[in-house]
Amino acid sequence: MERFFRYVLTILISTVALLEFYQVIMRYIFELPVMGLDEILVYPTLWLYFLGSVNASREDTQIKANVLEIFLKTDRAKLMVRIIADIMALIVSSWLTWWAWDYLKYALRVKKESPTLYIPTIYAECAFFAGLVLMTGFTAWYLVKNIKQLGQLPKTELETQGA
Repeated sequence: MERFFRYVLTILISTVALLEFYQVIMRYIFELPVMGLDEILVYPTLWLYFLGSVNASREDTQIKANVLEIFLKTDRAKLMVRIIADIMALIVSSWLTWWAWDYLKYALRVKKESPTLYIPTIYAECAFFAGLVLMTGFTAWYLVKNIKQLGQLPKTELETQGA
């Protein structure tokens, strides 16, 4: 899975960078604006954004404000806070996934196209739903993992406080 994300994200970011570079060269050096390039850039950019977010969820490296961990002394208390945060994240991401599903159904029904090149916008719009489904799945996976880890901690906290 890591290999997949490494290659796909590299290809997407390279595509976005090369298309932007091409647009800058054409517009500012040759003074020839490329019509429709902005429309094309939307597709890899949205997929890059959502797959990057999915990758952060997969690696559990998304930005967190773990302020409470500073004040908590035991591993059990830190894990409990993490489980509560995972539950809240699962609720929010499930709600957003539900919203994205409604949006995907709308996009499939409307069948919009980009204004200049007439590319079906569903190719970009489905990134919302796909990304949120994967992020919700990884959030649920880490919640289960943390709950299992909590069950494996020693029942007495005196052992962890002695160190």
